[in-house]
Formats: sequence, C-alpha cells, structure tokens
Amino acid sequence: MTDKRSASQEPAFNAPAWSGRFVDVPSEELIAFGASLPIDKRMWRQDIAGSIAHAKMLAHQSVLTQREYEAIERGLKEVAADIEAGNFEWNIADEDVHMAIERALTERIGEDGARLHTGRSRNDQVATDTRLYMKERTLDIARAINALRRELIELAEKNSDVIVPGYTHLQKAQPISLAHYYLAYAQMFERDFKRFMAAYEAADSCPLGSAALAGTSYPLDREFTARELGFSKVTVNALDSVSDRDFLLDAMYAACTCQIHLSRMAEELILWTTEEFGFLKLPDRYSTGSSIMPQKKNADFAELIRGKTGRVVGDLNSLLITLKGLPLAYNKDMQEDKEPAFDAMDTIEQCVKVMTGMVAGLVANEERMKAASMGGFMAATDLADYLVEKAHLPFRQAYEIVGSIVLSCERQGRTLQDLSIDELQGFFAGFGRDVESALRIDKVVDARSTEGGTSAKAIAAQLEKTKQAYSLDEQQVALL
Repeated sequence: MTDKRSASQEPAFNAPAWSGRFVDVPSEELIAFGASLPIDKRMWRQDIAGSIAHAKMLAHQSVLTQREYEAIERGLKEVAADIEAGNFEWNIADEDVHMAIERALTERIGEDGARLHTGRSRNDQVATDTRLYMKERTLDIARAINALRRELIELAEKNSDVIVPGYTHLQKAQPISLAHYYLAYAQMFERDFKRFMAAYEAADSCPLGSAALAGTSYPLDREFTARELGFSKVTVNALDSVSDRDFLLDAMYAACTCQIHLSRMAEELILWTTEEFGFLKLPDRYSTGSSIMPQKKNADFAELIRGKTGRVVGDLNSLLITLKGLPLAYNKDMQEDKEPAFDAMDTIEQCVKVMTGMVAGLVANEERMKAASMGGFMAATDLADYLVEKAHLPFRQAYEIVGSIVLSCERQGRTLQDLSIDELQGFFAGFGRDVESALRIDKVVDARSTEGGTSAKAIAAQLEKTKQAYSLDEQQVALL
C-alpha cells in the first residue's frame, strides 16, 4: 500500500515511533501536549537499569545473543554517562523517557538497539521504572524521618525536668514535662516511618514481563529480571500489573499524614515562639526579618511547612481523582500519575529536613514555661482527685467543689496556689494541710505515673521504648 502522507504533512521533527500505522500524525503542539518527557525524564536511571536487566534476561533465555546483549548494555551505559554529564539532548518528539533512551541507544549501536524492546511494552516499562523510583524515594524519606526522630529523642532527654502547659482546645489543661511534648511527636513520626516502609513494600513487586496487558509469547524469566532489579517478587496478574498505581497512593498517603504532623508541629512552633507565648526560641538561620519592621523575627520556614500541607494533600487528591473510574488496563490518563507523586515526595522530604534543622536548634525558655504552668488553674483536676482520695467523695461531687473554687479565684484574679488552707476549708472542710503538696505544679506533673503519662518514671519508660523502636527502624533501613 502506498503511503498517502504528503511532504506538507510530515512533521518538522522526528516522527513518533508508532507513526508507521498512521497516514497523518499529531502536530508538534499536540505531541508536546501528550508528552510526559519533561516529568518522567528524572527516572532515566531506573529506565536504563530496567533495560539492562531486561536485555540480560533476554540473553539468558536465548531471545538475544550474548553479543547483542553486550552491545545493548555497553550502549545503555554510554547513554547513562552522557545524561549524567549533561550531554544528552532530550527531544520532546520522543514523548517519554523510555523512547528517548531507546532512540539514543539505537542511534548509537544500530539494529541491536531496536531489539531491546522485544517482549515488553511501555506499559510494563513505566510501571517498573515508577516502582523502582518510588522504592528509592520512600527509603530516602524514611531515613529523613528517622533523623527528625533522633532530634526529638535528644530534646526529650534534655528536657525531662522542664514543665510546660499542656493544652486542649488551645486552653491550658494540665501541666506536662516538655519531654512529654517532644515524645508525642516522636510517636507520630515513628508511625510515619512505618507508613513509608509499607509504601516501599507495596512498590517492591516487579511488573516487567507483563507487556501491554496480557503477558507475551516470548519465553521470559520474570523472576530473573526481578532479582536483577532488586525486587523481592514479581507481580501476579499482567492486567493488574500495568494498571496498578496503588503503590503511589500508599506513598502519597504516607506523605500526607506526615505532612499533617509536620504542620501541627509547625503551628505550635509558630505560636510558642511569639512574644505572647515566649516558650521557645527559633535559631536565627530558621527565621526571617521584615523589610520595614526592624524588630521582627518571623517563623517563615515553619509557616511554609504549614502552607505546603495543602499542596501535598492536593497531590494525593489529584491522583485519586485521575484513577477513579479508569477501565482496565493502561489509559493515557495514567500519565498524570507521576507529576503529583513526584511533587509529594519532593515536598515532604524538604519539609522533614527543614523541620529537623529547626528542631535541632530550639532553645526552651524554662522560666516562662513554668510561670505559664502556674496559671490556668491546671492543678484543678489534682485538687478534685485529692478530695476523692482523702475525703472519699465521688469524683463528680469533688468536681463541683473545685469548680466553685476556680470560679471564686477567677473573680478575684488569684491562682489556686494563692489560697490558704482556711480559704480552701471554707469551700469544703475535708481539705487538710497536705493539700499544698497536691497543688505544687511539679507534683502535679509527677503524679501522672500511668504508662504513657508525664511523670519522670513514665517519661523514662517512654524514652526507652522510643529509642528501641528508633534503633530497630534504623537497622531495617540499613539492610535495604
């Protein structure tokens, strides 16, 4: 059959690899619109690794000769060296990183390069590249989270005797040790670490060999390829393999949850470093000034962490909506998976590292924290507990008595600690001289001795468990 394309229909750039079936091809603008190359070219290392492993497997299975494999491997390594050195010319007409590298390989070694794509499709190729990439990125972020956990553990060890108000509804509730506060976030980030490790495991299946959607007639050894690429297993179903992006959703959900934890902590750092609170001081290198007000020291980087949370949550939402309702198997919509996934991973890693540096330089104003702990009637619950224990009152009755004491103090502008024994006995005769101990803030803190509490004993136990978990998690990452 005669090719009906006229000279005027020929594109002014390299025709796509699939153009042979068409009498006309999309315009340069449409090719650019459909290209993923500007986004997915960051996966060039994974793409080359996957191609070398695939070619090695084909040679092992006698689909390629040893000479053809060696030519392909040599050519791909030369392409990698060019990209690494910045000498590689990316052409938007190639559409994606896979075709760009295959084109360069074929130009370099000739017909042998054209044999590389035997037994595979861009569908399983991109799934493989993306899984390899996400395995690397989830480990990077897990390591960054562990660095933040280490700083929080060190801060907790240094501040176990520092007393700070604990809040509910942003109202003073009960006094706690500052170590109790830091260990709360250490627990959050421990769970975040585990979520990223679960995302790593979700990505750790090799889809290469699934081809377009139904497998291939070539005698591939998928287990061989998986071992070459460091996967622990192969995917089970070819149709699922090329259309599965759950592993991206897992990683992005982990990023969202971690980013929300960072945002909560950033909000408290912003509040606690204001003049009104004055509990903490940020290091200068993690603060900025004003262009017009010389006195200002702004927590801009904490604010940016808080602000970037919407971005990461939006990335996850974007991919969820893209995947919703897609029929099996691969659809071009799925090209939109990488930009939000890459952005979420980049953003969370940056934010974790910034928070780590910020936390490492925090300085506590111990006197301000303790003074603040004297206000807000934060010994009120302990006063009620005293009546339950000493006078055997039901807690609700003790609660009512202490509530009336608080109301009286509030009207007079006094604290519970300002009241004499005689004044307390005016509210209830069962108060004894030992009530003064129940109102001491340090005693209030140390009375919370249940597991997970804020007493010195409970904090020591929490620290030990937190450090053990951190050590085990560090060992886990080191093995991968």
